[in-house]
Parts: sequence; structure tokens; C-alpha cells
Amino acid sequence: MDQRIINLFDEYTHKPLKREDFLKRLVQLTGSTAAAMAVLPLLEVNYAQAATIADQDDRIIIERVEYPGDNMTMKGYLARPKGAGKFPAVMVIHENRGLNPHIEDVARRAALAGFVALAPDALSAAGGTPTDETQMRELFGKLDAVQTRSNFVKGVEYLKNHLASTGKVGCMGFCWGGAMANQLAVNSPDMKAAVAFYGRQPDVADVPKIKGAVQLHYGSMDERINAGIPAYEEALKKANVPYELYVYEGAQHAFHNDTAPTRYNEAAAKLAWERTVAFLKGKLG
Repeated sequence: MDQRIINLFDEYTHKPLKREDFLKRLVQLTGSTAAAMAVLPLLEVNYAQAATIADQDDRIIIERVEYPGDNMTMKGYLARPKGAGKFPAVMVIHENRGLNPHIEDVARRAALAGFVALAPDALSAAGGTPTDETQMRELFGKLDAVQTRSNFVKGVEYLKNHLASTGKVGCMGFCWGGAMANQLAVNSPDMKAAVAFYGRQPDVADVPKIKGAVQLHYGSMDERINAGIPAYEEALKKANVPYELYVYEGAQHAFHNDTAPTRYNEAAAKLAWERTVAFLKGKLG
């Protein structure tokens, strides 16, 4: 697919670009309304086949949970291994599409890998992530950045004290959640390891506050996010923060999301996941 189309969709999902303006520009790039409508389903996520691990998988336990946020109650999806004993804990942080079937599936994957996995819903104050995409985008635009970050920091505290947790907590985040993973590395004293998939980097002045280790995954085609890599890496080196950084050649933004057909990169996603699990087990073991 024309890279200009993918870049346009990236702009639509990350900037205040109205849907009618996005569609108008998509028609211009594809040459006709019919062509644009044919391309659109390939760009948008499809949750019909989001589950790679079934909700009813008898190897894991699934719960809908709540925990105290910043002057509010946070909702989340918790998946953990079935069986006795305690397990390291991992927060799974969603994209700017909220807590959806894909992220719930990622939490189940993490549980199968041996973690207590919590996927909080950033839109909890609004009752949870809506199915209407326009409403969802509007709600994300209204989030208070400081309060939202605090809500996720409190989620780390919740995981640290969970009865099934060893007390050692890490996180993995994707897109919007990748940026939040970086923020947790900076702002959560209980965070031992943070994995950020194609997430916006923190301010370099804040990097020395990181007490744990970070692992970073980027797609080589993701120019918008990748522009911040050099400064972030330099700051990590200067602050002596343990880190791993991987750039996947030919991969787009959101390459790990297997419900996004034009951007999903199976080889890169598989390798990044293997690296993520190994990294978190090494740091939280």
C-alpha cells in the first residue's frame, strides 16, 4: 500500500483530524471514492478475529477488576496463570483505541507467558471504552494528562500488592500506551522494567529519574515517532539506564497489532514479543 496512505491514517489516528477531512484526503490519494472505500477496511482495525487466546482457556483465570485511581475508580481486565504460587506482574497498556478485544488478548498472552497481567482502561471515568470510534477519539482528547498518568501509577501499586503477584512489576505499552510505559518508567518508583512499543519518548530531562530498565521497539517506517529516538537513547546512556532498543526494518507504526491488517508485521511482531517476554522475565524474575 502507498506509504502516503498509511501516513495519512497515522495522522488521522494521532492528531485532531476530522473523519470527513481524512476521507476527503484519502479519496485524493486513491483517485476515487470507490477506491477509498475499498482501502478503508484495510486501514481500520478488525476485532472479529482479535482472540488468539480464548477467554475460556483453562490455563488462565480472567477477571474484570477495579482499583482506586486519582479521585476515581479505574476499571481493568486482569489475566493470570491458573495454579498455586505467585507470579511477576505486568501492566498491559492499550493504544489510543482504549481497552479493546485486541489488548485483552495481549493480556491473556502475557498470562500464558507466566505473568499476572492487568490491562487498565484509561477511559474508566467515562464508563469505559466506547465502541463508537468518534466518541472514543473525543474522550481521549479530553483526558487530563497528569491524572491519567497517576491512574496508571496507581495501577502499578495495585499489581504490586495483588495476592497472586510476587510484588515485582513491569509494563508493556503500545502506541499511546508505549508513551505511557515511558512515563511509568520515569514516574513510578515501583516499576522494575518498562517495554515501549512505538511510543512517544519522555522528556530527556526526566530520563535520569528512571530507576528500572527499558526496552524499546520501533518500526523503521514510523518517521513521526522515530524522530525522538536519538535524543532518548543519548539520555539513557548518559543516565546509565539499562536499555535495549530495536528497530524493525520495513515495519510500520502499530506493527504488533494483528487486528490492523496493513500495518501488522508478523515477523517483527513475533520477534518483538519474544524479546519482550524474555526481558520482563529477566528483570522481574
